[in-house]
Amino acid sequence: GLNTGGMGAYSPAPCVTPELHKEIEEMCKRTVEKMAERGTPYVGVLYAGMMLTPNGPSVLEFNCRFGDPETQVVLPLLETDLYEVMCACCDGKLDTIDVRFKENVSAATVVCAAKGYPESYPKGMAIRGLDGANAVENVKVYHAGTKIDDEKITRCSGGRVLAVTGMGSNLTEALAASYKAVKQITFEDAATGESLMHYRTDIAKGAIRKKLRIGVLGSTRGTALVPVIDACANGTLHAEIVAVVSNRSKALILEKGKALGPTVTTKFVSSKGLTREQYDAECTSVLVGAGVEYVLLVGYMRILSKQFTDYWAGRCINVHPSLLPKHAGGMDMEVHQAVIDAKESESGCTIHEVTEEVDGGPIVVQKVVQVEANETAETLKAKVQALEGPAFIEAIQKKCKTTVSYADAGVSIDAGNSLVELIKPACKATRRPGCDADLGGFGGLFDLAAAGYKSEDTIIIGATDGVGTKLRIAHITKKHETVGIDLVAMCVNDLIVAGGEPLFFLDYFATGKLDVEEAASVVRGIAEGCKQAGCGLIGGETAEMPSMYAPGDYDLAGFSVGAVHKDRVLPQNVATGDVLLGLPSSGIHSNGFSLVRKLIEKANLDYESACPWDKSAGTVGDSLLIPTKIYVKCCLPLLQKQMLTGLAHITGGGLLENLPRSLPSSVKAEITGHPPLPNVFSWMKQTSGLDDHEMLRTFNCGIGMVLIVKKDAVDEAKALLRETGESVVYELGTLVDRQGSEEQVEMKCTLT
Repeated sequence: GLNTGGMGAYSPAPCVTPELHKEIEEMCKRTVEKMAERGTPYVGVLYAGMMLTPNGPSVLEFNCRFGDPETQVVLPLLETDLYEVMCACCDGKLDTIDVRFKENVSAATVVCAAKGYPESYPKGMAIRGLDGANAVENVKVYHAGTKIDDEKITRCSGGRVLAVTGMGSNLTEALAASYKAVKQITFEDAATGESLMHYRTDIAKGAIRKKLRIGVLGSTRGTALVPVIDACANGTLHAEIVAVVSNRSKALILEKGKALGPTVTTKFVSSKGLTREQYDAECTSVLVGAGVEYVLLVGYMRILSKQFTDYWAGRCINVHPSLLPKHAGGMDMEVHQAVIDAKESESGCTIHEVTEEVDGGPIVVQKVVQVEANETAETLKAKVQALEGPAFIEAIQKKCKTTVSYADAGVSIDAGNSLVELIKPACKATRRPGCDADLGGFGGLFDLAAAGYKSEDTIIIGATDGVGTKLRIAHITKKHETVGIDLVAMCVNDLIVAGGEPLFFLDYFATGKLDVEEAASVVRGIAEGCKQAGCGLIGGETAEMPSMYAPGDYDLAGFSVGAVHKDRVLPQNVATGDVLLGLPSSGIHSNGFSLVRKLIEKANLDYESACPWDKSAGTVGDSLLIPTKIYVKCCLPLLQKQMLTGLAHITGGGLLENLPRSLPSSVKAEITGHPPLPNVFSWMKQTSGLDDHEMLRTFNCGIGMVLIVKKDAVDEAKALLRETGESVVYELGTLVDRQGSEEQVEMKCTLT
């Protein structure tokens, strides 16, 4: 939104080091003391706005108030009782109170605002999901712009409506808790069902992705530090040097630290009168005060104590001018001379972790140079020294990537969240009695009673399917709008064959790299399919799996659940004399595409070619992507009137293998009135050379659903079908007695 302030907060701020904290605290104390000296002592809450500048912290403003939403992240961290603190303020005894904050705990707040804020914004939207948000562990939801109406519904009454605060052992955990709760909440528009809630997705982004804070210990010129400084400045390293410490007051490395500016702690620490342990403790104090996370030893001419190496274990590295473990313990020129004396063909430098054992820590990086025949210690030193800076940079880069996020693994959580927001309106449009099609929970809910089914006489039906290799055509043509309809059709058409009404649908979308717009197109197609089938889209799963799918690929699976009264499960009472009615398919539907793709290749066509079997279709791809027809709404009236004894969805295996699945073993189907092949199937038959039998067991050949009805109900069934928009209904044939092991489908006509 337009307003970049007031939409979230976090505490504590990682950029405020212990030394900076002390400095800011002193600034606040001086302010309060000066007010008292002037004769205007202040009793209350003083809100100090600070900014970190290259010259240290500066005051932006003071306010006599709690900050909003800052308060929501500060107060949860307060360990001392707030009432005790306030009473002490009023009594002038604040200095007697030990004001403590919780250690190793962070808080993060995300503000949920009305769409359009801070400009004009709507009010009165019902706030959904508050119970779910409050149920998230370590979360509290603060109300700002809300009201409860006469029906006890919480509604929006302001711009910034809610503040959702999460807590955790670190800032990442706190943010995760807050955003998890936020995703439970919607501000529902009464007219469209659309959520009119906005919130920022980048709260604490800079703090989470803060730079690695580097401290340097050095005794010499610090030549190897120069490339590191440059890499930090140009962004090669996501790091910053915050402290440079030396045991020599005249060391030139201190000048390099001062040149970085006043925010970098640059200090000479004298060792006079101190033991090794005491000196190292002084250095550690300086480094910790500057907020150092990682220490570089650059030409540091001291042996470190065990206390130091234990404290900085895994967080301190040194450069050695040889290929360790060779020449461990040696220093500077003596190492290079030793390499030459040993007639070694190569040397180099090693970055290693610092441990109590001198030069014995784990190796992080090694850089190699060749030792020439006429090499001297001086020339070898120059060659090796040139590699020390790049070696440090490589080691620091490894440290910066120690923490691997989901995004590093190729999975974008933000993209997944964006997809959910994008598809919510489409899913909402599939609402029906029994479900509200809300997304974001762990499971979708459906109320059977609200849909008109009593549990004691209801059977639940489930169906699952995919779209198969038809998806490959969508991938190639980048046309994803209709495969979602295919997915729904393949499930719900199977489901109604059992006599049931589809109630709800769930989808599974798996991809190597989530393309939000592409996935949204697919899900909008799924939602359209659900609308055509009259079922609610109540949930789904989006899986981003970089190692499983090639870039640009995705796969789909669908799951549909329906219900049927126990005494109406199909097939039932299928018998000799029943008539077979065929409903036209819309095309190839979603079966046989492995062969279809092979035939397109055989004919030297591609999916952008002009369609040879249908000039009006545009391209081959456009024709092949015509979605599978959904037969739910045309069949339901017949099911409700109990006019059907059976149904058969003609999918993989065609008419010859699908129709028998709905027939008792005592009957067979005689097909006497199969319609002429639609153009697409005629082209497939001609190009493939398949005979009638193979065509009928591979493709639907123009018939997508077969209805089995009693002979005396045929006319009424046709009339009902016409009322639902089915203008073409084929009388395919009848059921007759089956003799022995005869095939259950006998073609009495040929495909033309």
